[in-house]
Amino acid sequence: MIIEKHISALLYRYQCVTVPGFGAFITETVSARYNETSNTFAPPKKTILFNSLLQQNDGLLANHIALEEQISFNEAVVLIQDQISLWKANLNGKEVVYLKNIGELSLNSERKIQFEPVGSTNYLTSSFGLTAVMATALTREQQPTEVKVIELATATKNKPRLQWMRYAAAVVAAVGLYSSVSTYQEYEVYQEKKLAVEKDVQNQIEQKLQQATFMIEAPKVIKEKIAEVTQQPVKSFHIVAGAFKTEAKAQILTDELKAKGYANAKYLSKSKHNMRQVVYNSYATQEEAQADLRQIHEKVNKDAWIFIEN
Repeated sequence: MIIEKHISALLYRYQCVTVPGFGAFITETVSARYNETSNTFAPPKKTILFNSLLQQNDGLLANHIALEEQISFNEAVVLIQDQISLWKANLNGKEVVYLKNIGELSLNSERKIQFEPVGSTNYLTSSFGLTAVMATALTREQQPTEVKVIELATATKNKPRLQWMRYAAAVVAAVGLYSSVSTYQEYEVYQEKKLAVEKDVQNQIEQKLQQATFMIEAPKVIKEKIAEVTQQPVKSFHIVAGAFKTEAKAQILTDELKAKGYANAKYLSKSKHNMRQVVYNSYATQEEAQADLRQIHEKVNKDAWIFIEN
């Protein structure tokens, strides 16, 4: 029996769920935050931590399993022990233990358990139903750089010279004050544009590094022959949104794409470079993929690309 579904259910109601003889999963509430990579605002949520030192049986997990599975408490304890034995065997074999909707467990070089949360499931009940919101960038209008001096017409030609000097002094003072304010505002605009360009360049570098990990080659076998035999189109062309080494991070981006309306979003199996690619959709022909890629470039992600699966 897989017990992570019971651990996941308890994390909605309790701050700490202990797996006897293994460790405890602890939740911590974090406030709403802004993700610069995806340009979204995420609602408040509970993050999950793991502490391998908390192993004493408090009865919470076993009692919950007994009620849900309609078995005795002792039988539930035995089921937990069997699952722990399987987890430890996988960890000792240098495998990653993936707990759905919770995270990944692995051993580090010191033979200690490391935990990386999945992050896509929000265990904070007060944020139930809330999803990430796309942020719209605000642009500031360009500040005027020229000052036009409007000539002051005199009512009569017989006004004293002193009056003209007062007008001239007032105009000079106004121009000097406006120039100072304008220069300061232009400096602010320059600084903001500079920071925006630096962030954009950094994001492009990260995307290029991900793309550089893959060598996209034309397929050596025409898979339309397979389609003729199976009568099912082979969808070998994928529009890639990102690539990750861990299944947990790939699952996070997949869930985000589905929340944005990409119902066919998924992540592919490990490539020869040990990476998992998260895709918006898959297609049978390159023409179909190119058509959707143009729309994604214009509206969603200008750095998406097509991966041709061999």
